[in-house]
Amino acid sequence: MNIITVASPKPLDSLDEAAPLESAATLRALGPDLLRALAILLVMLAHLPADATPLPLAGIRPYGWIGVDIFFVLSGYLIGHQLMTEAARRHGVDFKAFYLRRAFRILPAFLLVLAVYTFVPSLRDAPAMQPAWRFLTFTVNFGLDPRLGSAFTEAWSLSVEEHFYLALPVLVVLLKRRATAGFIALLVATIVIAGMGLRFALWQSHVGPITEMQAYREAFAVYLREIYYPTYNRLDGLTFGVVLAAIRLFKPLLWERYMPPYITLGIGGMLMMAAAVIFSVRGPLAETNLPLVFQPLPGAVVGFPLFSAGVAFILGALLDLQPRIGRWHLPATSGIATLAYSLYLTHKGVYHLDQMVFGKDNLQGLSGFVIYLATCFIVAATLWFLVERNFLILRDHLMPRSRRADEA
Repeated sequence: MNIITVASPKPLDSLDEAAPLESAATLRALGPDLLRALAILLVMLAHLPADATPLPLAGIRPYGWIGVDIFFVLSGYLIGHQLMTEAARRHGVDFKAFYLRRAFRILPAFLLVLAVYTFVPSLRDAPAMQPAWRFLTFTVNFGLDPRLGSAFTEAWSLSVEEHFYLALPVLVVLLKRRATAGFIALLVATIVIAGMGLRFALWQSHVGPITEMQAYREAFAVYLREIYYPTYNRLDGLTFGVVLAAIRLFKPLLWERYMPPYITLGIGGMLMMAAAVIFSVRGPLAETNLPLVFQPLPGAVVGFPLFSAGVAFILGALLDLQPRIGRWHLPATSGIATLAYSLYLTHKGVYHLDQMVFGKDNLQGLSGFVIYLATCFIVAATLWFLVERNFLILRDHLMPRSRRADEA
């Protein structure tokens, strides 16, 4: 995103007096909620068997995996916004408070679901699971081979998020006084280009050309292990989200002047369409039934940053349009966004439970889809009200300022 290079070279250690500071209400704004709801619905659709996918959604289902990339952009923006605002106002970051807020937000529901998967194997969405210590240490996304255990593999993205939470506060403190716009632009370009180069090298060395079906299936597992899951290959969305937060906080006049909503919507839409085209070009993989998440070299290298940049522009536009769209009354969207984390943790296990209760043959077509949606939301709402909500209330009681914390 070259717009940041236009800014003046003064350090980004204080907020522009003219900056329209986005209050805590921004973090509960409709724009982020729309994207969060879309992201979790896409992820749920991606994990739904084809037999239970309604025909109108059949063409979207192969792309459902991009919902995780939307989550990464949202997380980068919301956490980046929170930390950079605190650093600019207080000239530092309260590490203890930040990590406690994150722990109250992430750990209770996660640990409960992990305990169920660990101690009640019959409820797992797959027979084999990675060792529990890898989930507890958030290292499960490194060397994750689904052939050796594919239950609760959606936790890979939580591991990426945890590594982001560890790194970003330190980076904000280190850069807050010395970082100029040019330096930040160079850093962002380095992260994105290095990620592309690393994915290129890993794809060439570990995945490589494939000629037989069995080799395709083995290559798919290697692709997930070496390219798709590791944190160092999935920094694009988080990076573009943080960049969006930095520009809107420290250079709001430049953003307002050069990036009005109709421009950012257009740019974001074109970038996302370009990424979709690249993702759809399957090459030799078109002859297989492997998921679209298994990307040939162009998609694996270029598709991720293109799509993430597009989402960041769309998010910026939605934030600017908040005065207009904020009048819309969309309780379903807010409800889905609120339940997004619980839905993410439980939706694969719920479908397995549906199979046990209703039978696989009864989970096909529209009826199977309705059962899947209904049970997913029932379980997620239960987890939210009994666990997530109560721990957030406890957090707000113990840490009053956490009411201004993120919803990522």
